[in-house]
Amino acid sequence: MVPSPSNATDAQAPAAGRVIASHGRHLLVESAGHARISCTLFGRKLEAVCGDEVRWLPADRENHGIVVELAPRRTSLARTDSHGRTEIIVANLTQLVIVCAGLPRPDFFITDRYLVAAELAGIGSIVILNKADLPESRNAAEELARYAAIGYPALECSATTGAGLDQLQHRLMGQVSVFAGQSGVGKSSIANRLMPGLNAETAELSRATVEGRHVTSVATLHHLPGSGDIIDSPGVRDFAPAIKQLADPALGFREMREPATRCRFADCRHLREPDCGVRSAVDAGGISARRYESYRRLARLHERLSQVREPRRRN
Repeated sequence: MVPSPSNATDAQAPAAGRVIASHGRHLLVESAGHARISCTLFGRKLEAVCGDEVRWLPADRENHGIVVELAPRRTSLARTDSHGRTEIIVANLTQLVIVCAGLPRPDFFITDRYLVAAELAGIGSIVILNKADLPESRNAAEELARYAAIGYPALECSATTGAGLDQLQHRLMGQVSVFAGQSGVGKSSIANRLMPGLNAETAELSRATVEGRHVTSVATLHHLPGSGDIIDSPGVRDFAPAIKQLADPALGFREMREPATRCRFADCRHLREPDCGVRSAVDAGGISARRYESYRRLARLHERLSQVREPRRRN
């Protein structure tokens, strides 16, 4: 049952806050004075995610509140679920930090999908190779160089030795960055090196937020020393950008935009059409064959998800 704002504060104007962790209808909101309040969403239509700016009122329990209003989002990172529906993951970020590693075996198709989602949402991106000190990371470093060649900031680091973390910290200053990537690549380990005491803070959040649920299973926002914020998101096995963004997947692959202007047909899908500028660039080595395969997989995914979303015809 959703609690209601206390009678004593009904006449008060809602206070500003920011969601630093969420789980369904339960949120942890940070006030303008940096107090943390366990909150519930008011009404069934209101939805909020980590990073959202909200307005809230005190509830009838101590240190509890009701979120009554959601501010317009400047940016958001979204994905498509198995039913073809769009799900917002985090809001108001300025930078996506995709972390990969030599172990577990890297899936650069997932990295590409995050990059496409960021491109189509107008969000900057960095690709990080963690565990760069391991022999298994050598092949991954070659792929990292390919990302750098098409204009993405690409850094090698090690959460174990601390190598490369100064460069990364410089990139994070003044930004609201989301760490994303496969499970086991060391996102939380990097965050712990950048923010001493993070383990204790995470334990405190687990006790304080979302009715006792552990924040390690949800996106959580932490403040970096000096300036900047990190939103640490759970690891994934797969990721698909929001379907509404995928109407033209090639727009998410920055190296395909100029070759696409040389296609014979304006509506070329860069798959089997004749005189395709993109496929010619792939054949000539100007576009990575692996990145092109990533594009093909996304184009097929968009087609499949579009069919899932289509309503069934009535008999």
